[in-house]
Amino acid sequence: MFVMELAYTAPLEAVEEEMDAHIAWLDGYYAAGVFLASGRKVPRDGGVILAAGVSRAEIEKIAAEDPFAVAGVCAYRITEFIATKTSADLATVRENPVA
Repeated sequence: MFVMELAYTAPLEAVEEEMDAHIAWLDGYYAAGVFLASGRKVPRDGGVILAAGVSRAEIEKIAAEDPFAVAGVCAYRITEFIATKTSADLATVRENPVA
C-alpha cells in the first residue's frame, strides 16, 4: 500500500488551474481500483492519496502522470507500507507479509 503525499510547489491559483484535470485523473484511478482515499491537507499546502494493488514502479508512473505533476505545481513523496491491520471496509487490501 502507498501513501502518496503531494506538496504544492506553486501558488494555489496555479494549482486551481489544474484542478479539473487532476480530479479527472483521480477518478480514473478510483475506477481502476487503485486509489482508496484522497483529499487536501490542512493547512491546504498539498494533498494525500491512499493507493494499493500496484507496484512501486507503477505508483511512481501514476504520480508522474498527475496533471499537477505534469504542470509542475506539486512534488510527490511516496511512502510504501504493509497494511497488516485495517478496518473491515479495507480488508481486501490487507497484507500478510512473508517473514
